[in-house]
Amino acid sequence: MSAPLLVDRTDGVATVTMNRPDSLNSLDVALKEALRDTFLELATDATCRAVVLAGAGRAFCVGQDLREHLSALETKAPLDTVSEHYNPMVTALAALPQPVVAAVRGAAAGAGAGLAFLADFRIGGPSTSYLMAFARVGLAADSAVSWTLPRLVGHAKATELLLLAEPVRSEEAHRLGLLTRLLDYDDDVLPAAQELAARLAAGPSVAYAQIKRELFEGATGTLADALAVELAAQTAAGSTTDHREATNAFVEKRTPRFEGR
Repeated sequence: MSAPLLVDRTDGVATVTMNRPDSLNSLDVALKEALRDTFLELATDATCRAVVLAGAGRAFCVGQDLREHLSALETKAPLDTVSEHYNPMVTALAALPQPVVAAVRGAAAGAGAGLAFLADFRIGGPSTSYLMAFARVGLAADSAVSWTLPRLVGHAKATELLLLAEPVRSEEAHRLGLLTRLLDYDDDVLPAAQELAARLAAGPSVAYAQIKRELFEGATGTLADALAVELAAQTAAGSTTDHREATNAFVEKRTPRFEGR
């Protein structure tokens, strides 16, 4: 059997590909555990400076593997997978210090959409669509969608998308901010995501990590909290070789060469 998750490392970019194309990359236990473990590994990998998250075949990820879930419904706690798999997987993805680019080719539904929403950038094409499928199967949202979606589209629109569970096609997704970039051709989605990730991998990694931290913690804190986080972030970034190099490059009117430290 093929591995449920593929990881390719090239020039500081780790391309993480969900590899269950026959099931549209639906999330079974093996794939959820592989994603969790890979995100945890990449978080401490000094050679990884940007991450691309993609799906093999014609879909990004359609969420929970419902065939597997149907079997779980015969047990006493069929939703234990939320605490055992989804929450750890999502927490690990959200905590990645590297910039994350989602190559959202085709459908991203349920928890699959949740994975895309946690990325820092989302690249899509004509076939890209989102579906908040949870209510269609009588479930509430998980995979941090209740946290990410209102921050991306606002409370009212998030309520509409979650309760009505209607597809969001590519153009509307771009208009709503669920896609950072919308390309003309599906075949360009993964190369464009990798190109953006390569650009980020060549940048000031410590500063990027601190900016992500500022945005994450500032989303729920007070002004005083934000100022405290900014002080700590600037102190960390300001002590890097990259900051000194970029400052010198500006004065010397040349392009800086970032080393990620």
